[in-house]
Amino acid sequence: MPIFARIMIALVAILHLYIAWFGIFAWQAQGPATFPDLPASLFEPTTAMAANQGVYNLCVAAGLIWSVFIRNAEWQRKVASGFLLFVATAGIFGAWRVSPDIALVQAGPAVIGLLLLWLPLSRTRQ
Repeated sequence: MPIFARIMIALVAILHLYIAWFGIFAWQAQGPATFPDLPASLFEPTTAMAANQGVYNLCVAAGLIWSVFIRNAEWQRKVASGFLLFVATAGIFGAWRVSPDIALVQAGPAVIGLLLLWLPLSRTRQ
């Protein structure tokens, strides 16, 4: 796996570790300041939902981290691609349903990671 692809995968994993931490542990404490457009009264009743979403993000981060350590190059690329596609899909859906900024923050790095992962392969096949 190219080094720049590894770096981007690691950055996407770190982002999702942060999102997981935020959803699981900091939703009520930091949510109102992070999302000032939402009513403050919304955060307490949605704590369980945010924690559940945090666990999903933790699983995505774990999969991305795991992909970097797979020794077989073909499976490393396949596993990393799968998890990056999950992130890109969630980012595109979030941009459509919640805020266009999500495409930049979440889908953008995942798409860059996919390009870094697959472009070197297409050059070597020519």
